[in-house]
Amino acid sequence: MTKRHSRAGRLNGKIALITGAGSGIGRAAALRFAREGADLVLLDVKEASMEEVCRIIQKDEVTCLSIETDISSEIQLANAYRQVKERFGRVDIVYANAGINGVLAPIEQMALDDWNTTLQVNLSGTFLTVKHAIPLMKDNGGSVIITSSINGNRVFSNIGFSAYSSTKAGQVAFAKMAALELAQYQIRVNVICPGAIDTNIEENTERTPELDEITIPVEYPEGNQPLEDGPGSAAQVAKLALFLASDDASHISGTEVYIDGAESLLRG
Repeated sequence: MTKRHSRAGRLNGKIALITGAGSGIGRAAALRFAREGADLVLLDVKEASMEEVCRIIQKDEVTCLSIETDISSEIQLANAYRQVKERFGRVDIVYANAGINGVLAPIEQMALDDWNTTLQVNLSGTFLTVKHAIPLMKDNGGSVIITSSINGNRVFSNIGFSAYSSTKAGQVAFAKMAALELAQYQIRVNVICPGAIDTNIEENTERTPELDEITIPVEYPEGNQPLEDGPGSAAQVAKLALFLASDDASHISGTEVYIDGAESLLRG
């Protein structure tokens, strides 16, 4: 569906690609970016969820191209970017947001296959998403945003998250390396590190029974969310992504931004 933009926005005329766009933070970012005038390329493993997002943003009169893609597959990602090149010729904003919690288990009992799956989706998927975007961004520059986490960067107390936290720490290091390497092309690379956010990622999380044997109980009498009484929202993260994607952040690169209501300062 291709329409003309009817009004100006902070991303008017920009082409934005978002992974994990069918739900949670990715979905919220897609809706926010569309309201600001960006044409969208949505990548997700669930085609139906992306089609719903495209239907919602029809009122914003932007183009919405959805491509069912597993970001852990280089073949599928290369095919997705091939379609982007054929349709738009470039991409201005890449939001590498897709990720999984994976299997949560004690290190001693964690299967290598479970470890590798989490690394392949979260870390290798981020690498592949950025790698294949570069040829479409080099001529005009742009913004790359990566969704990491407070886990692995400020918080290390979530027992069982060793694979997940390792990928999230790796994403921050990768972003800093990429920011320096890609600066010559005017490509900015930044990282969003959310704390507890109200999404459906827990639905795809497997907790092994062995976790109960090693869990370290911690109680916070006043709760573990100092700023708000509960987790943040995907819409709040989307607003931060919008800022980093826009020209308002034109001199910001190689930076991680924490959005957790001070949760990590209490738990770190």
